[in-house]
Amino acid sequence: MLIPSPFMRPIARIISIGTLPCHPLWNESSPVRTGHATTTLVSVGDDHLVVDPSLPSPILKARFSERTAVEPEAIQRVFMTSLTEDHLRGLAVFPTATWWAFESELDAARRAVEDDLEMAREHPEDGGVETLQAMRTLLHRVVPAPEELLPNVDLFPSMGVTPGSCGLLLAESTRTTLIAGDTVATREHLEAAQVLPHCWDREQAQDSFKDVIEIADIIVPGRDDLLLNPTRW
Repeated sequence: MLIPSPFMRPIARIISIGTLPCHPLWNESSPVRTGHATTTLVSVGDDHLVVDPSLPSPILKARFSERTAVEPEAIQRVFMTSLTEDHLRGLAVFPTATWWAFESELDAARRAVEDDLEMAREHPEDGGVETLQAMRTLLHRVVPAPEELLPNVDLFPSMGVTPGSCGLLLAESTRTTLIAGDTVATREHLEAAQVLPHCWDREQAQDSFKDVIEIADIIVPGRDDLLLNPTRW
């Protein structure tokens, strides 16, 4: 196996730890908090990538100042593991960056917003047209991600939770780190080997969960802090 140069070694830093609005493994049956995804900064030398900018822009800027010396203005690449609303609230912090998602996720999100917009226009009394138009505009700024986003940082397709949910695999000399998105939601989901209850395709999500466990030494879950793979450590 080719060993990554130390100058090309990807480093992941958690900017903000995510949470579920309703945590089924905490015996919660309805939302009790505002959900947001874990936001991660991936750096390879002086190249930086933000994954899942989930918090509102002012809060995300504050988290950056607390967690890293990298200024938001230095970020030129952003990747969303999925395109649900709570994975991209803070995109406005990076207006000049390239916004990436896995191609099948982007296609599905664009189709969904067009369908919802058509329905909203048929029933204007229910509102929502302006919000959906804004989402459509945002999604047209997102482009399909390349296979390799930074040196030794590759796409890791993990469909199931959403039609094109996709993680990132960071290859280091002696271990692999996988930013899993909601494929592995929390510590409790990892320990119980469970996926989220509401998935686009539950069987496929379970297969993707197994793929993460098979390959990752360290897991960045979608709604929790960095975790060690219990089958490896």
